[in-house]
Amino acid sequence: MIFYPSSAIAQDISDGSKIFTIHCAGCHPNGKNIIRRGKNLKLKALKKNKVDTLDSIMNLVSYGKNNMSAYEERLTQNEIKAVSQYILDKAQNNWRN
Repeated sequence: MIFYPSSAIAQDISDGSKIFTIHCAGCHPNGKNIIRRGKNLKLKALKKNKVDTLDSIMNLVSYGKNNMSAYEERLTQNEIKAVSQYILDKAQNNWRN
């Protein structure tokens, strides 16, 4: 069975990609982390750091942690959800296109 995302989900991923490029890619190019190597966005690291669900990623994006900035006052809830879904999707695909 082949799964094709609905257009609404595809749009969220597209918007998430744009949001990621603007707000996240400076520190996390291709899911890496230029500040703290072990805190990258690869699925293995997300699982190790217990940030491997949509809700946990949204929480981290919203409130930040340590060197990670909080975005709750810069992005809307829909934007936070879109970029979090994008990050999770990319991590599950090992940051391949």
